[in-house]
Amino acid sequence: MNLELKRLNRIKWRSSEDKGRKRKWIVLWGSILIGGFLLIYLFVFPSKPLSPPTLPTESIPAIPKEPQLQVIEGDVKEKSTLFKSLGEKNVPLRWIDLIISKLKPYVNFKKIKGGTYRLITDVKGELVKFIYEAGPTEIYEVEKSPQGYTAQRRKVSLETRIVKIGGEVRSSLFEAMDAAGEKDPLTIAFAEVLAWEIDFYKDVREGDKFKVVVEKIYKGDQFVGYGAIHAVEYQRGLKVIRGIRYKGDYYNDKGFSLKKEFLKVPLRFSRISSKFSLARRHPILGGVLPHFGVDYAAPPGTPVRAVADGTVISCGWNGGFGKQVILRHMNGYTTYYGHLSGYSPGIRNSKGVKQKQIIGLVGSTGLSTGPHLDYRITKNGQFINPLKVTFPTGLPIEKGEMEAFQKRKDEMMMWLQGDSPYQKRVEESEKSR
Repeated sequence: MNLELKRLNRIKWRSSEDKGRKRKWIVLWGSILIGGFLLIYLFVFPSKPLSPPTLPTESIPAIPKEPQLQVIEGDVKEKSTLFKSLGEKNVPLRWIDLIISKLKPYVNFKKIKGGTYRLITDVKGELVKFIYEAGPTEIYEVEKSPQGYTAQRRKVSLETRIVKIGGEVRSSLFEAMDAAGEKDPLTIAFAEVLAWEIDFYKDVREGDKFKVVVEKIYKGDQFVGYGAIHAVEYQRGLKVIRGIRYKGDYYNDKGFSLKKEFLKVPLRFSRISSKFSLARRHPILGGVLPHFGVDYAAPPGTPVRAVADGTVISCGWNGGFGKQVILRHMNGYTTYYGHLSGYSPGIRNSKGVKQKQIIGLVGSTGLSTGPHLDYRITKNGQFINPLKVTFPTGLPIEKGEMEAFQKRKDEMMMWLQGDSPYQKRVEESEKSR
């Protein structure tokens, strides 16, 4: 009995011991599993911040949208009008009339040549604003205001820079300027400065070199046009002709005005079709006849200028010369302008004319095979070669201005003689020089 009891107690102890071991293993594996889940939760699933509790909010009224605008853009063709262009865009006549009437005090519609515009209306078709750009620096606006519609010319911010430009002639001055990246107006202005010194039909040769110091005007980075020329230089071989701007006029190195009694030529930029000759075969009459002048071929209607101050002694038809103007000048000189298509208003016998004044237009009247100007000069009644005649130098600068001119000349010589192209912004004080 006792033995049986002891055996039962031993079995119970072992059973309890086995249960204790099982509990330990369960607790151990449970801890491992819980720890693993915690690690996975912390590293794999990032924690998210708790959002604050939402509070009841009042309804926010919607912001009203601005009324949509409609834009009409167009341009005015060179031979058209703003009125016609707006009509082609189906702009109501009442708005066209309003725009034209408001702009009239600012715009000469008879002289405008093209341009672009932008017309802005609201959803109801009512005019809000009209912008007309006749050019980069010529911008006009018509805008609605509480007082009604008003017009104004918009101020355009411009920058003026002085630059030096140079080049070498290959075929013509125009071609050389173009190769230097410049436009025709600069070529014409350059030639005008030297109009008393150089015949740009005859005197230009391949290899000639030129330099010019000029103002260039910009609207931001957009080139707008040219300002005043400050200095010029033209070199052919060893001969160098310079012009320095001083108080609106141009003087050579020694302070003598470039303006002389006579211009070199009566036209701007036309090729010479026939040079001075005592034995030229006449294109119509045949035979060898003396030609005491120079024929300047030019398109019909090209303006003809008086080469010097003078008086009209003949204005009318003159046989083979067709329509002709004859001027008498000081010191025994007389100039003849033949084959004209017409005369300028006010040109008549005994009328005084100024140098560079337009006296007529190139034509082909009389014995002429094509439009050109027959230009001749006499000295005391004797014909002389217009291409070889020389005239006295211009007037010298006043003695009281010589010191200031010398400083100006030295400044410009630094620009002209430097090898690299220069550029600088223009101060207001420099614009009046």
